[in-house]
Amino acid sequence: MLSLGLLFAQCASKPYGKKVKEPFQGSSYESNNRFFRGTGKGASNSENIARGKADIQAKSQLAGQVNTTMKQVSDQYMSQNENARAADLSEKFESLIRQVMNTNISDLRKIGEEKYYNGAEYTVFIAYEIKKNAMFRFLKKQAKADARFNKAEQKAIEEMIDEELKKLEED
Repeated sequence: MLSLGLLFAQCASKPYGKKVKEPFQGSSYESNNRFFRGTGKGASNSENIARGKADIQAKSQLAGQVNTTMKQVSDQYMSQNENARAADLSEKFESLIRQVMNTNISDLRKIGEEKYYNGAEYTVFIAYEIKKNAMFRFLKKQAKADARFNKAEQKAIEEMIDEELKKLEED
């Protein structure tokens, strides 16, 4: 009876099971004021498929962070310049962001990769980072080269990006 009570007490103290420490966890692998960072995990019988899954997950996480940040920048611009032109520019800016995220980003760096094999399945962990200021400068360059933007729109986008770069320098 005592052992049954002890067993029940142990189960009650850890209802989710044992905590597992995976690679690339902690503040060194989280986004901060200087970097967008993303991690991914993939598992498969095939090493290449596991690596591909981890790669896609990490890059998707990065793209989501960049997209969210740029949406905030765009919304801030909209609130400061409430007019029809601002709404049109905001849509074009968000389209530019999607286009940039669909291209290979030059400053994307792999900061870690670990592979495990348990005899049946490969598990791969990958971590990437992008310098925020490099990302903003790349966006600025793409905006200058994009024919969809007239001179006034290019200037407005440059001002939005310059404001974000200024914030990064202050941090």
